[in-house]
Amino acid sequence: FYGKDYKSNPIGDDVPIIGTGGVMGYTSLKLNSGPAILTGRKGSINKPLYIEGDFWNVDTIFCVKAKEGIDVKWLFYNFRNTDLSTLNEATGVPSVSASNLYRLKFPFVELPQQKKIAKILSTVDAVIEKTESAIAKYQAIKQGLMHDLFTRGIDVNTGKLRPTPQDVPDLYKESALGLIPRSWEVEELGNLCSENLKYGINAAAVEFNNNLPIYIRITDIDENGNFSEKGRKSVDNPYSNQYYLKKGDIVFARTGATVGKTYLYKENDGRLVYAGFLIKASSNPNLLNPAFLKYYAETNYYLNWVIIMSQRSGQPGINGNEYASLKIPKANIKEQNLIASKLGIIQTKIQTEQQALAKYQQLKAGLLQDLLTGKVAVSLD
Repeated sequence: FYGKDYKSNPIGDDVPIIGTGGVMGYTSLKLNSGPAILTGRKGSINKPLYIEGDFWNVDTIFCVKAKEGIDVKWLFYNFRNTDLSTLNEATGVPSVSASNLYRLKFPFVELPQQKKIAKILSTVDAVIEKTESAIAKYQAIKQGLMHDLFTRGIDVNTGKLRPTPQDVPDLYKESALGLIPRSWEVEELGNLCSENLKYGINAAAVEFNNNLPIYIRITDIDENGNFSEKGRKSVDNPYSNQYYLKKGDIVFARTGATVGKTYLYKENDGRLVYAGFLIKASSNPNLLNPAFLKYYAETNYYLNWVIIMSQRSGQPGINGNEYASLKIPKANIKEQNLIASKLGIIQTKIQTEQQALAKYQQLKAGLLQDLLTGKVAVSLD
C-alpha cells in the first residue's frame, strides 16, 4: 500500500507516523494496522521496518502485508536479508516502484518452518536490543560520572565524591575551568608532560608484517579511542625512538574531520610508530595520570575546546603548541588515579557489552544467510 501525507492529521499520542527514517511524530488517525513491513519508496530504501498495531505511513514509504499462509516476520527478515538498494530506479534521490518490489523472490518454505525461522531470528534480535540498551545505559552512567568526577573529584580519605558546591561551597573555588575543588589547580598540558609535544613521522605505509613496527594513523583509532586492527599497516624503515609510542603516551589527531580524537598507548598493542597527522603527549607520571587525561579528553569542556580551536580556519586543525596550551584540572596524582580507576570500571563494562553486541550481530548475519536461503534446514522438533 502507498502511504499518504500526514501534515493535515490531528495531533495525537497513540498512532505513530512513520517515514523512511522511523517515527516522525504521532497522530490520532490510523492509515494501516500491523503486523506489516514498511519499506522505503523514496530516500532511505534499504531500511525495512517491522511494525505491529496501528500506524500512519507517509507517502515516501510502502506498507507491505503478507497474504494468508505467509508469516509476516519471516517475510520481514527476507527483506532485511536483501539489498534493496539494487531496486533503485533513480539517478538522484533513491526511488523504488511497487512493481519492482513485486518482483522480489525469496526461497520458500512452508508456514511452520517460516514461524520457526522468525522465532529464532526474533530471539537473537531481542538479545541484540537488550545489549544495545545496556550499552546506552552504561554510556549514560559514564557521562554523568565524568561530569561529577571532573568537577567535584574524589575525597581520597573517603573514596567518595565530594559534596556538591551547593551543599559545601567552601570546598570549591573559581578557575579558568569554572568551579573546581579548592585543592586542585589549573595547569596547561605542556607543563604536565615529560617532554615537548611531538609530531609523528610522515612515512609510507606497507602491508602489515609481524616483523615490522605497526603504523598507527588517525583512521586506526576507533570510536572508543582504541587501536583498531582492521586494515592495519606497517612501516619498513628504522625510525628513531621518538616516533615509537611508549607507556604513558597519548596521541591527538591534529587535522581533518576527526581532529581532537585521542588514543592512549597500550603496550599489548605492539610496537607502534605514530603518523604525522598525530601529536604525541608524554605524561610526567608524577604530575599526570595518562588515563585521567584520556578520560578528560571525553568531557564536554575538551570537546567544545576542540570545536573552537579547530574551526578558526578553512581546514580543521590544532597544532602542537595549541594542544600544549590545553587547560587541565590538576588534582594530586592519588586523586587522579582514583578518578581514572572509577571511569575505567564503567568503560570496561561498555566495551564488554560492545564486544558481545558485535558477536550477536555476526551471529544474526550468519543465521539470516543460512536459514533464509535454505543452506541450513530448520527442524520443527
